[in-house]
Amino acid sequence: MPSPLSAESLSRRRFLALAGTVPLVGLIPNFLHGAEPRSTAAGDRETSKRVIPIGLELYSVRTELARDLPGTLTQVAKIGYQYVEFYAPYFEWTAAYARDVRARMDDLGLRCHSTHNHFESFGTGPSGLTKAIDLNQILGAKQLILATAPRGTDSGEAWRGLANELTVAVGELQKVGLTAGFHNHQTEWKPIDGDLSAMDILAQHTPREFVLQLDVGTCIEAGVDPVAWIRANPGRIRSVHLKDWAPGSEKEDKGYRVLFGEGVAPWSQIISAATEVGGVELFLMEQEGSRYSEFETAERCLANWRGVTRTI
Repeated sequence: MPSPLSAESLSRRRFLALAGTVPLVGLIPNFLHGAEPRSTAAGDRETSKRVIPIGLELYSVRTELARDLPGTLTQVAKIGYQYVEFYAPYFEWTAAYARDVRARMDDLGLRCHSTHNHFESFGTGPSGLTKAIDLNQILGAKQLILATAPRGTDSGEAWRGLANELTVAVGELQKVGLTAGFHNHQTEWKPIDGDLSAMDILAQHTPREFVLQLDVGTCIEAGVDPVAWIRANPGRIRSVHLKDWAPGSEKEDKGYRVLFGEGVAPWSQIISAATEVGGVELFLMEQEGSRYSEFETAERCLANWRGVTRTI
């Protein structure tokens, strides 16, 4: 029986019109291999024994995804990823299109635990949070992550205001079994209110259910210790982006162009802290580009992940 996402139902033109580009997720080995993510109590000593899946942020294969969504999902599943994270362009999809994508994922054994969103996804009315809830429920996602703060969020007062709005969204999302979160970049680690950074303010002014999705690479580039951040926010780091970073220029294939495990991130310590204290439910591989093709990059990063997790 052909998949609902046939070439006719999901042409390149339709994909570009509806989705733009997208990110993806996968899964991995040993004690981190193949189970449904679940919440964890902070400090639970059994967390290291839990199965924590690994996914692929679909932005990592954005060119291939824009060219051929069905083929890209097939290749991602073939590589070994079991979860995907869609990013903001998914919000332009219709419910029917989202059902086609979900059917394709089901055919391949892929799941979606979270999506990246612009601030409009948290707005009021049918074109805001209501639509985001509908699409995320179709996709099976549990977390609506704000990918970046709206323009003008550049002071402590503005970040507290954003935190209040996101707290309201958490309350609405909880009614339907979902929650909200935020994905950090470099700028959110800079002090903006005395010694407080935007991340400090978000952590202080959002409820425990709010996800502090940790982008490791940007955290390290900003000079912040990701392990210390995880341990300072027990139970809040329910999602981790496995982006590495190394000093140097992009021409040297440094910066964010290094593969997972080739940079300076202390991955064993980060993974241990996330599983033992952070309450992590899902690890997500994210790559902005490397010396290899998008698919080869995703595959090599997954292989490196397996190597790192075998030693933990």
